[in-house]
Amino acid sequence: MPRRRILLDECVDRRLADYIPDHDVTSVAERGWVGLSNGALLEKAQAEFDVFLTTDRNLSYQQNLSRFALAVAVLQAPTNRVDDLVPLIPTFLEALPTMPEREATIIRS
Repeated sequence: MPRRRILLDECVDRRLADYIPDHDVTSVAERGWVGLSNGALLEKAQAEFDVFLTTDRNLSYQQNLSRFALAVAVLQAPTNRVDDLVPLIPTFLEALPTMPEREATIIRS
């Protein structure tokens, strides 16, 4: 699988990147984009990233994702704690190669 450029939303703990090997993972905080609205964030992200990884279940309802040339993955776990999100990473990695741009892929336990 080719390396993907993945951006972690500010609601996703940066430590989750340690569980996503062989890809370039950066957080919103590392890019200095904390506090941007979702629309502005996705606008910036599409220029530099292939995938936006979030736990925001409302993102696909609040944004017209067809406007943005990147895939969105929504992790749905009981909490946003790393311990609850890590078990979803194998499913995320399995879906990653075929994750479509301009729409949300839901990854749940």
